[in-house]
This record gives sequence, structure tokens and C-alpha cells, in this order.
Amino acid sequence: MTKNIANPTEAMADTLSRPSTQGDDPDPLRPVLAVSRELPPFQPSPPHRHFRAQLVHASAGVMTITTPDGIWVTPPHLALWVPSMTEHHVRVYGRLSLKTLYILPRAAPHMPDACRVVPVSPLLRELIIHACTFPRDYEPHGPHGRVMAVILDQMRELATAPLYLPMPRDPRLAVVCRHLLDDPGDRRTLPELAARAGAVDRTLLRLFLKETGLTFRIWRRQARLLAALRKLAAGEPVMAVAMDLGYESQSAFIAMFKRALGVTPGRYFAPA
Repeated sequence: MTKNIANPTEAMADTLSRPSTQGDDPDPLRPVLAVSRELPPFQPSPPHRHFRAQLVHASAGVMTITTPDGIWVTPPHLALWVPSMTEHHVRVYGRLSLKTLYILPRAAPHMPDACRVVPVSPLLRELIIHACTFPRDYEPHGPHGRVMAVILDQMRELATAPLYLPMPRDPRLAVVCRHLLDDPGDRRTLPELAARAGAVDRTLLRLFLKETGLTFRIWRRQARLLAALRKLAAGEPVMAVAMDLGYESQSAFIAMFKRALGVTPGRYFAPA
């Protein structure tokens, strides 16, 4: 049965989101294509990949993108860079207002070859929103094409935000990490968690550094931060989030959040 999509931007997004195994692109004349979508909360999508790289910006709502190497979280006012042909799956928390740029790999050679969460300046945000109104077959050498060129130029200045959680491949360590992702408020020590995985705690300490580049303490703190972002985006009160994540007080949680992201939770989620 043919899928009917009334909205042309949804039809375009559907085409661009199909997995690709070919080394070419159906529209090589337009280096950037922009799509805007409103998405409800949903469970993880099946793993997939795109020939075009993506800059994924959630102007409202929070989503996670998971690859074999780790988990990235994109709260409002940030974006995620996903390189060409990177296998990933997506999960949405709360209703999501999604703006996505699909970019030919050759058009952004300066961008990293791994996923990165990046801040979005007010200028870049407005350019992305504007680009999402362009027709699918815009003139690449006309006014629309010049706006896309400015977007690519703005992307050269993107920094990296600390919203990435590297995932290990060792099965013993993976058991511990998956448990902490499911229950980030668990206060058990590493020796107690190691017993659950059938490993010695000193072995897991070594594996944390080797496979994630982080100590156990820092990895768990990062996992709690990403869980906090998802919960806060869903509208849960700060006090409830702090208690769920194992913090002894709301002030201790707010202090951790501010150290990591530079502002309190209230200011972080305040409208731009």
C-alpha cells in the first residue's frame, strides 16, 4: 500500500530518512535541505542511517540519539551533528518541534566525523527556521541558496556541549552501564555493582577509563545529567528529579547541573 503524506515537508523527510547504501545523492545540486516536523513522544526508532549528514535541532522538547559508540541528548536550543552514514536510532521525550538540515558530506568537510552536541546561536536558529520554509526545489544559486551558504558558514563556529555519554563494548561493563541508565538514582558503589556484573571492581575501574575515557564517578554523574534533562523537559519538578536521581537535596542537584551546563535548570529551560 502506498503511504499517503499530505504535508510536502513530511514527504521530503520521509524520503531523506530512508536508509541508503549508495554513494550518491538524489539531489547533488542542493548541498542543504531543510525539514520541519512536529513529533509526539515515541519509543526508539529502528536503527537506520542516511547518506546526507544531519544537523538536528529541537527547538522544543528533548530527544536522545543512540549510536554504537554512545548516547547524545539534545535539549532545546542545542543541535546534534550526525555524520553521513552513521547508524543511529532516535527516541523523543515530550512533544518535539524538530528542525533538521540534511547536508551533503562534501558541503561541510570541516565538521567532525563523529556525532557532537553543539550550541545553536540565535542567528543560526533563525536561519534554520527560515530555511525550513524553502521549497524542496529551491534555486541553489538564488536567494535561498545564499541563505544555505550562510548556514554552512555559521556551522564552522560551532563548539561542543557536554551532553554525550560514551557506551562501553565490554559485556561486563555494559551490564553495569545499562543498569545505571535504567536506574540512574541507584546509589550503590562500584564494588556492589561489580558483583552484579560478575566482575572485580578494579577490573571495571580499568575498563571505564579504557572504554569510555571517563572514571566511574564522572560517567555516572553524566548519566544522571542526561536523565535529568529528559525528566525536566517532560515537565517533572526539580525536587522530584533530584530525588529520583539519588541526590540528597534539591540544592545538591542544582549545583551539579550548574557546574555541568553553566546555569540552573530553570534558566536552562527558560524560553529563548
